[in-house]
Amino acid sequence: MSEHQARYPIATMCQLPGVSPSGYYAWVKRRPSRRAQTDAALVTQIRAAHEASRGTYGAPRIHADLAAKGIRVGRKRVARLMAQAYLAGVSRRKFVITTVKGDRCQAPDLVERNFTAERPNLLWVADITYIPTWAGFLSLAVVLDACSRRIVGWSMATTLATQLVLDALNMALVTRRPREVIHHSDQGSQYTSIAFGHRCREAGVRPSMGSVGDAYDNAMCESFFATLECELLERRRFKTQTEARTAVFEFIEGFYNPRRRHSSIGYLSPVDYERGLQETAVDPDAYQPAVVLAAVKNKPCGRPRDGAVLDRRCGRRPHHHAGRDGRMAPPGAEPKNGPKQEDKMPSDQIS
Repeated sequence: MSEHQARYPIATMCQLPGVSPSGYYAWVKRRPSRRAQTDAALVTQIRAAHEASRGTYGAPRIHADLAAKGIRVGRKRVARLMAQAYLAGVSRRKFVITTVKGDRCQAPDLVERNFTAERPNLLWVADITYIPTWAGFLSLAVVLDACSRRIVGWSMATTLATQLVLDALNMALVTRRPREVIHHSDQGSQYTSIAFGHRCREAGVRPSMGSVGDAYDNAMCESFFATLECELLERRRFKTQTEARTAVFEFIEGFYNPRRRHSSIGYLSPVDYERGLQETAVDPDAYQPAVVLAAVKNKPCGRPRDGAVLDRRCGRRPHHHAGRDGRMAPPGAEPKNGPKQEDKMPSDQIS
């Protein structure tokens, strides 16, 4: 109405929505409500978090980002404000099979779709994907830690030679230095090669392989590739392979590992999650041995003489009630339910 008041009278335009002119002028002069002011401040924070995530976060991760900053707000409210501000996360595309089975002997499946690890460097998952550019395809091999979802090793090349997966494995071995870690992958010819098997035996790595063409056997690494595609590759086009290498490096080392929040690890980034595990491991009270309590028979109350074995009778001092009903009473007062003084006297002394 304010945009067309130069052409039409306010009173005439108020007849269409059924509003009185006085009500319209009162609405114009009225200050925004407290709820509207709070929503405006939240939209500013939501826009900043959405831009910091490179436009990839949806309502759940934006909600976790605001909670980390100390802003208490409901997730549905965040979703409503994002819809009003035309902000949305990214979605993943359909999975495509790209694995070519090798002719050599495959390793057994030591994982069996159980991608859980109590601490880092117990289970690694690895795979290869393609990065399209105007100058041709670029191959990317990664090694991912199943505990923290951190990319511990990666390499890029213009060909699918065995050296591609060897470089990713060597980077992971140098940066992590594991002991008998399980390396799980598909049955690609690069992972079934003789050179890769020799390198695993030299480093003490236990190779594991899933079936061919089944994404669920290597679901965790496929999940990372889906994240890479929907948050980077589907939103950018690379003219040269050098530009693609720089973008992938910035995504992995500048965003995914240190900053991107994962719902599977409590909406923390891989680096923050591993830092929390390290703080728990170095806590002096984290691994203190527990005191074994065992029953002690025929021991008087007090501290046991031999050993450090405690039970309920000797671990505490006996508690004596004072006065009537356990309350304090003056000295010499008789207990309420106890024997009277005259009951203890001989019958010939009772008068």
